[in-house]
Amino acid sequence: MSPLSLYRVRVTKDHLVFSAAHFITFAGHVCERLHGHNWRVAVELAGPLDENHYVFDFIALRDTAQAIVAELDHSLLLPTQHPQIRVEAGPREVEVRFEDRRWILPREDCRLLPVANTTAELIADWFAGELMRRLPAADLARMTELQVEIEENFGQWAVCTRRL
Repeated sequence: MSPLSLYRVRVTKDHLVFSAAHFITFAGHVCERLHGHNWRVAVELAGPLDENHYVFDFIALRDTAQAIVAELDHSLLLPTQHPQIRVEAGPREVEVRFEDRRWILPREDCRLLPVANTTAELIADWFAGELMRRLPAADLARMTELQVEIEENFGQWAVCTRRL
């Protein structure tokens, strides 16, 4: 074990996939139509080896990522911090407005994400934050980097890297 070595663990599995709809805005006024993807997730942690000679427990990382994936699966991803998209959630319905467009949706079908837009990049960043919140703090304290990759379409990945 060389002190110059850098170690990483990476988890991406066939079941780290969620089907979800979204729409994004761009150029200040263009709003895409509602559409869906089969999003794929890969997560990676970097850090020194521990007393067991591994960076992080693969199973704990996989299971935590899987729990987040399960919460997103078969839902509509909505941004709660967008300057022009208004999202109002009630106990049974969510009302979404953008300019003259309006959607009323069942609450249980929506995942309200604290992001400015539901781009793959911001979803990757949000996912990284959720991992940091859910993984054991003592284990994360040893890590130097967390990377989350979100594939929106085959071959189109957004990557968020957080230095820890």
